[in-house]
Amino acid sequence: MKPSVLTRYRVMAYVTGVLLVLLCLGMIAKYLLSIDGAADFTRVVAIAHGWLYVVYLVFAFDLGSKAKWPVGKQLWVLLAGTVPTAAFIVERKISHELAAKVADQAPAVAKA
Repeated sequence: MKPSVLTRYRVMAYVTGVLLVLLCLGMIAKYLLSIDGAADFTRVVAIAHGWLYVVYLVFAFDLGSKAKWPVGKQLWVLLAGTVPTAAFIVERKISHELAAKVADQAPAVAKA
């Protein structure tokens, strides 16, 4: 597996996680605090999160298929972008797990 596969997953996990946290804060501002402008902020962040979550799904699925994960683990990673802060926790766990695998395969890719 190329290091770029893991890197692009990591970037999208952080982007998705940040947008989801912002979306939750926007919802709190809109519905609980009734802050002016929160509805527009929430709308923009919701649209951005929705589209970028699709990109996250593609990259996470690509990573899982190249890492040969079982279906349950794959679903766990795919759904991490729907639970606030879960994307950060799952990304860290997956990165530590796959870092050694990527490092072991990097010299073999460079020689080829």
